[in-house]
Amino acid sequence: MPAVRGDGMRGLAVFISDIRNCKSKEAEIKRINKELANIRSKFKGDKTLDGYQKKKYVCKLLFIFLLGHDIDFGHMEAVNLLSSNKYSEKQIGYLFISVLVNTNSELIKLIIQSIKNDLASRNPIHVNLALQCIANIGSREMAEAFGNDIPKLLVSGDTMDVVKQSAALCLLRLFRTSQEIIPGGEWTSRIIHLLNDQHMGVVTAATSLIDALVKKNPEEYKGCVSLAVSRLSRIVTASYTDLQDYTYYFVPAPWLSVKLLRLLQNYTPPAEDPGVRGRLNECLETILNKAQEPPKSKKVQHSNAKNAVLFEAISLIIHNDSEANLLVRACNQLGQFLSNRETNLRYLALESMCHLATSEFSHEAVKKHQEVVILSMKMEKDVSVRQQAVDLLYAMCDKSNAEEIVQEMLNYLETADYSIREEMVLKVAILAEKYATDYTWYVDVILNLIRIAGDYVSEEVWYRVIQIVINRDEVQGYAAKTVFEALQAPACHENMVKVGGYILGEFGNLIAGDQRSSPSVQFQLLHSKYHLCSPMTRALLLSTYIKFINLFPEIRTQVQEVFKQHSNLRSADAELQQRASEYLQLSIIASSDVLATVLEEMPAFPERESSILAVLKKKKPGRVPENDIKENKSPTPVTNHNNDVNSASTGSTDLLGLSTPPTSQPNSGNTGVLLDVLGDIYNKPANNLSSTPSNNTWFVDPKKFICKNNGVLFENDLIQIGVKSEFRQNLGRLGLFYGNKTSAPLQNFVPTLLWSDEQAAKLSIQMKPVEPVLEAGAQIQQMINAECIDDYTDAPSIVVSFICNNIPQKITIKLPLTINKFFEPTEMNGESFFARWKNLGNTNQQRSQKIFKASSPMDLQAARTKIMGFGMQLLDGIDPNPDNFVCAGIIHMRSQQVGCLLRLEPNKNAQMYRLTVRSSKETVSVEICDLLAEQF
Repeated sequence: MPAVRGDGMRGLAVFISDIRNCKSKEAEIKRINKELANIRSKFKGDKTLDGYQKKKYVCKLLFIFLLGHDIDFGHMEAVNLLSSNKYSEKQIGYLFISVLVNTNSELIKLIIQSIKNDLASRNPIHVNLALQCIANIGSREMAEAFGNDIPKLLVSGDTMDVVKQSAALCLLRLFRTSQEIIPGGEWTSRIIHLLNDQHMGVVTAATSLIDALVKKNPEEYKGCVSLAVSRLSRIVTASYTDLQDYTYYFVPAPWLSVKLLRLLQNYTPPAEDPGVRGRLNECLETILNKAQEPPKSKKVQHSNAKNAVLFEAISLIIHNDSEANLLVRACNQLGQFLSNRETNLRYLALESMCHLATSEFSHEAVKKHQEVVILSMKMEKDVSVRQQAVDLLYAMCDKSNAEEIVQEMLNYLETADYSIREEMVLKVAILAEKYATDYTWYVDVILNLIRIAGDYVSEEVWYRVIQIVINRDEVQGYAAKTVFEALQAPACHENMVKVGGYILGEFGNLIAGDQRSSPSVQFQLLHSKYHLCSPMTRALLLSTYIKFINLFPEIRTQVQEVFKQHSNLRSADAELQQRASEYLQLSIIASSDVLATVLEEMPAFPERESSILAVLKKKKPGRVPENDIKENKSPTPVTNHNNDVNSASTGSTDLLGLSTPPTSQPNSGNTGVLLDVLGDIYNKPANNLSSTPSNNTWFVDPKKFICKNNGVLFENDLIQIGVKSEFRQNLGRLGLFYGNKTSAPLQNFVPTLLWSDEQAAKLSIQMKPVEPVLEAGAQIQQMINAECIDDYTDAPSIVVSFICNNIPQKITIKLPLTINKFFEPTEMNGESFFARWKNLGNTNQQRSQKIFKASSPMDLQAARTKIMGFGMQLLDGIDPNPDNFVCAGIIHMRSQQVGCLLRLEPNKNAQMYRLTVRSSKETVSVEICDLLAEQF
């Protein structure tokens, strides 16, 4: 019997063994239910249970809970264990409470009283158990109940070291829950002086606590700096025998050293007192010197601990950015790591050198490692290290090495990983513009970018080269000649066609004197690319053609023939049809003077900062050095392609379909990326949806956003509303941008969500409020967070109400938050797809099908684009019929994931589609089927 009553708890061991030996889930559940019934009967009927038996049964309940089963009894017995004087029983009681007791439980008052009793105990083991329980629960109730007791315990002279250590960590946990619990005044000094404690464990725990307190109130805890430097000095000058209990593989107290170095990085400068600053510099020099010493052990743990302290010291040196000697020494030390065998060390060295490259003291020292960094970019096996090498090259670039670095990055771009190409393109474009002394070189770089990585050249990049060429007379002829030669390549990227169309339309006359680039040759060359381009690029080329009529009257007939072509005048794309029709009439009716006025050369863009750097920072927040382009500023062109040619009163016609802004342009106050995505609302005329209704109310259902996330939701004479959104699993975030297009403020500006409580139970929406006044010409942003809880239909709406010139206005808009936005694309092979397809087809409740006529002439490429934008993974080569589209995806909800398969079968002869959707939920199948069918 005594053996049974030992801490081994034989009954628990037997129960665990029985569970492990179960052959099926059903057998396991049966055994668990049997045990639960036995425990319940013991707790209810047996009044003679001793502490050991209660502990054993509570342990069994804990084990059952960890297996994933709900436990709805035993809480009172666990609370009773807290009053036991035996460590093992009290420990199990606290463990059960920490894991299973809800803070709203009726037992919480009893638990708090038991904890108070243990905190007042003279037994340090009991005090520690109570502190661990408080920290594990970490609720606001715990913070309120013990917010006064734990600080007293922490600074009391009678408290044992092991209890102080636990109290510091417990207080840190509660501080993260409720920052009001830390007392001020004299308590501040007493907490800071824990850094002087003789027990290293107490100092380590206190450093973590003080670091959190400093982040909240740095001035109040500024006294910790001198004590932290003093403690750090004692550690780095100590031998590994002085701190035997806290030495890890011959490195004295590495964790405490790292914490102290991080604590000092909260202050700039860390030490104002010259004596403290000198002592800190001595510490940092000592750490750098020790890094040069031969290793005392060949084990990896030694080098890890040593390097952890070294890298944190270098971070502090970079943070100070005042000691030139230390910065150069840190750079040289990191340079040695660039050739280290350890991939992680090479990565960390490159990352730290990126920060050193931004300092005036160490920039030149970083440049000495340029060749090694270039080799890292080209030869590293790990893509993350190659990415870091690209970041370092970008950071170390200046006027002396810009051309070499840009050329190396261009050379590598041809074979670079697809994951980093877009970022590299942005960086090359920024460097080429910032350090261009000859803008012919800049033009060459951007055209090479388009040639090498055209798919990754964003609109911001090719817009910039157009802006710079328009603003600089000396480069216009060279740009026209260079882009003309680039267009002669057999395979030419569409972005190159856009740049070529724009520049030749403006400056083609500068090279027209050469027979090899005569007006007719330029026109034929551009038009040879026309039918290979998207409708957007074709629209731009039509604008180029009308500009050609003004520049080269001798090819008027050739150009008019293009405008008259059936594929243009009867195009399914309304924009192409409108441009061809209007440009044709303009070329026939307008006199040469009117044409010259309307189609005159674009004037220089107004000075405004480039947006490419902002795009790069958004892609890699916190990783891009401050390398803003401050010289030769020029604006970002707008991106709207849907406006007609404007009269001469608004300026000359931009080939992107926009007019030059009048000189009295309102100040938008916006320098964000939105202008590049949605277009500049102040630089274009209004695009009215219809004449203003009598009640000044619009209802907008943007079905076009089912397959895309960004764009203009609504626009009229008064306001433009744009949206940018991103989704990850069951969470989504939308940014709504409201732009006032009038010269008067919009008063009582209130966006209101239309979404009932019943609907909110399926899709949770949180909207941040906006200011009630939208000033003239201003733009504001409103963030909306969404969480998909369960499958739902329809989409939430917002009502935007405001008063403009004393006239109330109201706009009701559906948000682009349809269920398909929460898709995660899923890769599947043919065997897996059709096996799953067959299983889901066994019942009509799991599938939905629609057969419908195509709303426009069937275009399989356009259909492919829509499906890819819908959110599912397009599985090529799966269906025996190559014209069919097969997709797979998972819709993420809060508590479940719904797999979904889709098959779209076009019938070209009948101009009909058959769309079939199968998923594990009928409502999901129906909604997905309806949403996608609307797009065709």
